[in-house]
Amino acid sequence: MRTFAGISTFTEAQLRNAPVRWPRPSTLELPLATLAGVGPRLAEAAAGVGLHTVGDLLLRFPRGHRNRTLKRIDETEIDEQATIRVEVLSANPRRVRRGNLRIVTVKVGDDSGFLKATWFNQPWMAEKLTQGMILVLTGMRDKYGLQVSEYQLVASDSTAPSSEEGAEFIPVHRGTEELKPQQIRRWVGEARGWARNSIEALPAELRARLPLAQVGDAIQAFHLPDNKIDIKEAQERLVFEELFLYQAILGMRKRVHRVARPAPKCGQPGELVRRWIASLPFELTQDQQRALEEVDVDLDSGQPMQRLLMGEVGSGKTVVALYSMLRALEAGYQAALMAPTETLAEQHAATLGKLLAQDAIPFALLTGATPARQRRESLARLLSGELGLVVGTHALIQPTVNFARMGLCVVDEQHRFGVSQRKALDSKGPEGMAPHVLHMTATPIPRTLSLTAYGDLDMTALHELPSGRKPVTTELVTEGERAGAYELLREQLRAGRQAFVVCPLVSESEKVSGKAAEAEAARLEMEELHEFRLRALHGQMPPAQKAAAMAAFAAGEVDVLVATTVIEVGIDMPNASVMIIEGAERYGVSQLHQLRGRVGRGEHESYCLLFFEGSGALARQRLEAIAAEQDGFKLAEADLSLRGEGEVLGTRQSGLPRFGVAELPEDADVLVAARNEVQNLLNRYDSLEVPELGPLMDAARWRFGAGATDPIPL
Repeated sequence: MRTFAGISTFTEAQLRNAPVRWPRPSTLELPLATLAGVGPRLAEAAAGVGLHTVGDLLLRFPRGHRNRTLKRIDETEIDEQATIRVEVLSANPRRVRRGNLRIVTVKVGDDSGFLKATWFNQPWMAEKLTQGMILVLTGMRDKYGLQVSEYQLVASDSTAPSSEEGAEFIPVHRGTEELKPQQIRRWVGEARGWARNSIEALPAELRARLPLAQVGDAIQAFHLPDNKIDIKEAQERLVFEELFLYQAILGMRKRVHRVARPAPKCGQPGELVRRWIASLPFELTQDQQRALEEVDVDLDSGQPMQRLLMGEVGSGKTVVALYSMLRALEAGYQAALMAPTETLAEQHAATLGKLLAQDAIPFALLTGATPARQRRESLARLLSGELGLVVGTHALIQPTVNFARMGLCVVDEQHRFGVSQRKALDSKGPEGMAPHVLHMTATPIPRTLSLTAYGDLDMTALHELPSGRKPVTTELVTEGERAGAYELLREQLRAGRQAFVVCPLVSESEKVSGKAAEAEAARLEMEELHEFRLRALHGQMPPAQKAAAMAAFAAGEVDVLVATTVIEVGIDMPNASVMIIEGAERYGVSQLHQLRGRVGRGEHESYCLLFFEGSGALARQRLEAIAAEQDGFKLAEADLSLRGEGEVLGTRQSGLPRFGVAELPEDADVLVAARNEVQNLLNRYDSLEVPELGPLMDAARWRFGAGATDPIPL
């Protein structure tokens, strides 16, 4: 075999035994302590923020870059961030203590002037600073001098700046109390040469077509750039690669799950579902009809459906869910609807009872509150196959619950269930088969977020609301306007309407401020609403008491339900026209929108009054967004812009990665482009593990974890 760019030839044995030089990805697995100056204490501090190896360090990208062009003192301006090269002029630095604040100041100067440099809570600087020392200082200039945020010592006899000192742009790293940003920067400076060992994940054709820099060059340039062009080109490559690799993980996880086990084939819709649809007392919306068509395709594909059904409160998700369940039932399989709380499961059971009344299709409710005798009977009927439909909580996935032929499960508010719970549900399918799963959420999810948090699910969105639904007038109310708000509430109650008052706490607490449902119900009953009938409702009440409270409210025996967010989902009261939310600044946009959705479900003009006190600028923006917009999907996009992808989901336990360099929603266009490229490769090769794509999936697993493509049911 001829050598590359030469005339010599090598045998196959020689080629196989030839030493491998670059890249050597195993180098990136070396412990961080390999670097000079990383002792046990610093290694422990680094491990606390996820830095265990050299590779971890190189993937901890700076959150930005600061322009650090050196200025003369007379070129700096008040309230400006500046970097100066100065000489220490004072023989003895001044030390001052003000309470817990310790201050060190020293006079510094250059050939254009002098000023006072100040260090806060760094008392050891007084011992380091000596007259004649040359420093490079970065900080904020104010009328008193320079508040130093970073400093670098320069040899007094050095006339030329060091490589970092003369750099135009300095990376800004996230540090901790034990691990300073300067320390991370020094480590990166030592390790950046090893970036050439990074796996080149992007197929050559894709990299050339876009075009994009090589990964090693991009990592080196982004950490310590020479100019703005370096930053821009490196960032373009790294953002695209990060989102591309994550989409590759999602694409392969979706494929692996679908081919791991077959799913029941339900055929085409039969007489049962056609008769049921004809019996509905309303016309399906176009969105609902489209959703039913997508479900039909999934149920007859032979592969397990994994579809997320998103829709506003009242958009008709339950109808789509019940249609799916009936499709499984008429094909000879069983179906289950699983909700995260007993309250929601009971509401679903009530809704199913109404929608199935004409066909008299039997179903059971199975929760922790189900009486033992009724539970035993339902379990026996499920095991025998006599019972086709069941509604319940996580009680459905207990080991004692077994199905004869469970073909489909609907999971409502699926983000409230953990991976292990969803995996247990997946195991309930027929022998050797996986059940179809339809996930539902009343929280509209922005497209950019859905492509990351739920990218391995197919998406269906119900945007249309049933005809006749009126917009809910939403207003922000200060404490000084409380009397007027309650007068509006009383007017509505005297007209025969009902209302909700939502409180952030169940009971009063010395540790947490805010109104509590129990105490507020008692107070309102004595004061503002003394002429009306009130009832408290919260999640810590026994199931029987919760059921009794909701039943009384539904029957019109209670005028005002004073509750926690337990009423966020699952309560349908057309006569409720007012919702007061105490401490509204405590809630996110999506949660406020769902709470508001409890009113405005009938023919009456409805109101949502948001009480807030002393909220910050961000909280105020969220409340103003709720007041100005009724569309939940638009609100979700606004919430994403305000808070970022992790906060919109509430926690980061849902599987959403903390991207190292990509930011959403700012990089939404890149995310969509990356997803399209991954989908094109899957369509072309049917897998991302083929030799033609080289180490793509190796790089993806290295970046996001070795088990990232395991078939975890979501």
